[in-house]
Amino acid sequence: MRKLLLTLLTSTATLFAAGASATDLPRLVERDGRHALLVDGKPFLILGAQAHNSSNYPAGLKPVWDAANDLKANTVLMPVAWEQVEAVEGRFDFSFVDTLVKQARQQKKKLVILWFGTWKNTSAQYTPEWVKLNPKRFPAMLDKDGKPSYCLSPFGTETLKADKKAFVAFMTHLKKIDATERTVLMVQVENEVGTYGLVRDYGAQAQAAFEQPVPAAVLARQKPKAAASGTWREVYGDYADEYFHAWAIARYIGDIAQAGRAVYDLPMYVNNALRNPLEQPPKPWNKDFASGGPTWDVIDIYKAAAPAIDIVSPDIYAPESDQVNANLRLFGRPDNALWIPEIGTKPAYGRMLYAMLGRGAIGVSPFGIDYFNYTNHPLGATATDKTLVEPFERVYRMFAPIQRQWAQWAFDGKTQGVGEGDDRKPQQLDFPGWTAKLTYRLGRFGEAAWGGEFAKPTPGTEEPNGGAAIAQIAPDEFIIIGNRVRVRMEPAEGTKGMMLRAEQGRFDAQGRWVMERVWNGDQVDYGLNLPAEPMMLKVKMGRPAQ
Repeated sequence: MRKLLLTLLTSTATLFAAGASATDLPRLVERDGRHALLVDGKPFLILGAQAHNSSNYPAGLKPVWDAANDLKANTVLMPVAWEQVEAVEGRFDFSFVDTLVKQARQQKKKLVILWFGTWKNTSAQYTPEWVKLNPKRFPAMLDKDGKPSYCLSPFGTETLKADKKAFVAFMTHLKKIDATERTVLMVQVENEVGTYGLVRDYGAQAQAAFEQPVPAAVLARQKPKAAASGTWREVYGDYADEYFHAWAIARYIGDIAQAGRAVYDLPMYVNNALRNPLEQPPKPWNKDFASGGPTWDVIDIYKAAAPAIDIVSPDIYAPESDQVNANLRLFGRPDNALWIPEIGTKPAYGRMLYAMLGRGAIGVSPFGIDYFNYTNHPLGATATDKTLVEPFERVYRMFAPIQRQWAQWAFDGKTQGVGEGDDRKPQQLDFPGWTAKLTYRLGRFGEAAWGGEFAKPTPGTEEPNGGAAIAQIAPDEFIIIGNRVRVRMEPAEGTKGMMLRAEQGRFDAQGRWVMERVWNGDQVDYGLNLPAEPMMLKVKMGRPAQ
């Protein structure tokens, strides 16, 4: 009897531990159209650093950790390539993954793994040689004339089978080495998929599928353009080819993701090379973007075809403020968490971090953050030394001590943010009961209307580089983080109110506010003027007695 009782107790403890483990895995949650990445049960803000594509080897890691530490990143995004883990078919080598996870823990960094499998930037360059050299078994897409494309076909049965097998082996190994410490937060499945120069696959299997009725799951999400049902051409007209291609690729990726999550259920996402977000409504594909990729106009197709994928994410390499803001609006949806896994490293992107984090993004990551002697200029900066990270470190350093708190505020819908527009015009953020009015290029004292020196733009503002992120932490209290911006807090239209106190300070490791000085007099008479270096203020507003 005693032995039986001991066995029952042991079994119960094991089941409880398994349940607790599943509950505490990183996961995405949604509430009222807002999202959070829960890590150890609490919202987590990814302040990321994505390594270069070829830094996924043990000898390449030190420059990554050095740059990530200088950046004050809490998470590193690192590729793991199919060719790297299965150079010989059926023989898996995860030694780099072991080294990566071990060093990440030593560096006190979380990880997001990027699976470079069938597609990386639309091509097969990260597949093993035994895939590259066997086009009969692993077929390419075909054009209308039957000519092979550079891109592997999403209808390659053996390709899908082999990629899925490798991915499942990777996820199995990841669970084995990381299920307890949970260093890895998310996994990206493939990378910037789609095809340039060819709208879709015209191979026999692909053509047969194209001539079938559009799946009901797609019809339920992607609004028909010509007919309520029928073939892809009948339903979507001139958009049929690109929509079909998006469905084919999404279904392929979703199959891989589903198999991986069955083994180890981490959040998974796809990223994409963007199409023009300002082209409204979008025109049919005309060799002007990667057809079939998860661009903003086919998010619903990806959601329908790949339910195992949590997020469709934008890789932002157009620094113009209107482009950035449009992409943030289009990808941040009630059914799609805003997560920006790649932005360029040009200094112009630094100020847009305020817009991204203020909008409730679960995280952001500049691309190419390591001191490897390589640069993807003109998409990114020319620097390969510490100056590479400076435009981003200045902002990260403000959010790093409060990343958990900020993530919670964002999940609660309390945050907003903007980066200075290319037009340099004033901006406005409306909060319940209060309005923040932001202006740029002004000094810290006086009004431009006074003329003379007061009217001249402040030195150092020749290019847009200001911005602010604001959290309303109580009905009449705000945390303001920003630089090179004048912020005026005013009562909402039709109401009365005033600023009672403005404290400059910081949050300590326990999340407690530490006041360093109170601003008054010259410091508040002309608004709250945040200098070139980012600063944090705690502002209390009030209303006169009625």
